[in-house]
Amino acid sequence: MSNPLSGFAELAAAARAVRENAYVPYSHFKVGAALRAPSGAVYVGCNVENVAYPEGTCAEAGAIAALVAAGETEIVAAYVIADSAHPVPPCGGCRQKLFEFARGDVEVTMATVDGGQETVTVADLLPGAFGSAHMDRT
Repeated sequence: MSNPLSGFAELAAAARAVRENAYVPYSHFKVGAALRAPSGAVYVGCNVENVAYPEGTCAEAGAIAALVAAGETEIVAAYVIADSAHPVPPCGGCRQKLFEFARGDVEVTMATVDGGQETVTVADLLPGAFGSAHMDRT
């Protein structure tokens, strides 16, 4: 990708568009996420609620599922947007999910529908993350 800003704009537009598809009849809090893989492909997800609240799906988790379903296993950039006064960070579970598929230096941009945004790295979101090295028993 020759122009990183055009790639960033594409992620932002994809997250904003998929956010409109969120199924949120209980909270009315729509979230959209867009992830870029090394191939350049963009995968999106939106939050999907369920009346049994713990059974809902976060936007980030939906986008990661789409990434994996397409046969990819790495995230090189992430963009998450919500209708909030301040940029909304991923929940704890989604931070761990992002860490599974992204290096610590991968940027995650959190945005509001009104144009506010903050960019942090995956490592900033989840310091001291539990990783595959913790599974090594030797």
